[in-house]
Amino acid sequence: MKGAENSPPPFSWDDWYSSVGGRTIHIAEVDDIMHGIKNYQLPRFKGDTNPVQTVFDSPATAAAAVKKMAFELGADEVGVAEIEPSDIYKNRVVNEKYAIVVGQKMLWRNFQEVPSHDSAVECLRIYFSLGEVVIKLADYIRSLGYACTVEHPVGDSDVMHVPLALKAGFGELGRHGSIIHPKMGPLFRLGSVITDMPLQTDSPIDAGIAAFCDTCKACRRYCPANAIPDERSPEAGKDHLGNYRYKVDTGKCFPYFAKHNYCSICLPVCVYHHKEWAKDFEGFNTKLFPAVDFKEPPTPTDPDIPKHWYPKIKRALSV
Repeated sequence: MKGAENSPPPFSWDDWYSSVGGRTIHIAEVDDIMHGIKNYQLPRFKGDTNPVQTVFDSPATAAAAVKKMAFELGADEVGVAEIEPSDIYKNRVVNEKYAIVVGQKMLWRNFQEVPSHDSAVECLRIYFSLGEVVIKLADYIRSLGYACTVEHPVGDSDVMHVPLALKAGFGELGRHGSIIHPKMGPLFRLGSVITDMPLQTDSPIDAGIAAFCDTCKACRRYCPANAIPDERSPEAGKDHLGNYRYKVDTGKCFPYFAKHNYCSICLPVCVYHHKEWAKDFEGFNTKLFPAVDFKEPPTPTDPDIPKHWYPKIKRALSV
């Protein structure tokens, strides 16, 4: 199956960093985590498939077994979605039918101040932690006799995690462009394992989150790059509930992200569900709203490379 003609191209991190003068964030812990992903996790993406296939009595039973294992491996959420051309990056091809989408929440205690050293490290830590979950889940599926492919939470994926997660019932798309989960809020990351193993799929949900975002503008007000929109963008198409999507101005967001500890301000300032998701139940002394370190935003950048569509929001007010 090939990506749809209107699918976006894969995000080119190197090209975007080049457009803002290169990588300027140097954190030893982050470098160590990236080294681990490339040298410890990447070689484990592939594995042998058991020639003896486990046969389940139904796709529902198979899905239940896979989800049970995902939770045992450390997932905080897991769901199944059928892959469509619009879920695949442009000019990419996948042979599998189903995506097992896995989510793991980030530690709220590391977002007490944003952007910060702690929040930057946490953004990478969760990628490694979640990467271990999807790699081990893939090993489990192969042990059952079904081939599969690891779609790591950071890296050159063929499929788009967010639309698949929406179809798998993870929540709704927030104003800031990230999914808001009914229990985890927006502070989590996604990875996937794709396979032809017959699985029962999950369904999208309507938890009132989109309606909440229409009236709440917390992420919009606290975005130092002024990259989050006031209005939905008809040009961006509709989400699974029929709402036009909110579309972040990547040309303003990325320069700030690239220079200030991967920013992430829009996630911890989200106030969905009275921030029940942000309470720390492991004994750490935390607050429910972070200290936000506002810095002067860099000049927007719009590199001349294949990239997804984004609106140029309020450019006249910030340039």
